[in-house]
Amino acid sequence: MTRLEKLYTDKVSPALQKEFGYKSSMEIPRIKAISLNIGLGEASQNAKLIDDAVAELTAIAGQKAVVTRAKKSIAAFKLREGMPVGSRVSLHRDMMWDFLDKLVSFALPRVRDFRGIPDKGFDGRGNFTLGVKDITIFPEISVDKVEVPKGLNVTIVTSAKTDKEGKMLLELLGMPFKK
Repeated sequence: MTRLEKLYTDKVSPALQKEFGYKSSMEIPRIKAISLNIGLGEASQNAKLIDDAVAELTAIAGQKAVVTRAKKSIAAFKLREGMPVGSRVSLHRDMMWDFLDKLVSFALPRVRDFRGIPDKGFDGRGNFTLGVKDITIFPEISVDKVEVPKGLNVTIVTSAKTDKEGKMLLELLGMPFKK
């Protein structure tokens, strides 16, 4: 059991049950999965960017990333169906808890002039999406080896029914939201 998972079972879960008055322990919101995505529009002209993105995302997640491909052709973007446009990975169980712990404890505090995360990334169903502008905030990525700066989308999928429940779950787990 990871550190954050232990925190969830010992402190977060009882606090949520008390706050929202859940009758069953199965009603208590929990994190189901974390999805990481790097989109590279300029990758259609430079194939090496895709290989770099897959390698960097694999290093960050600790799990092999896959290449995402275009579903439709768009002439204005010089994009054909099937061309690589990014990479993604979905994390579950221990890998998910490890990544969330790393994100909250190491990566976000390394952001320059960090004042907290805006809480505008909730989707109405308790899931939260966060955009990271530069992946070099993660300790696995060496700044010297990154040729093109890349961003990262992090989606935290929860079993919460509302945004209020999802936000409280993430706050209790240590997510630094703006006050």
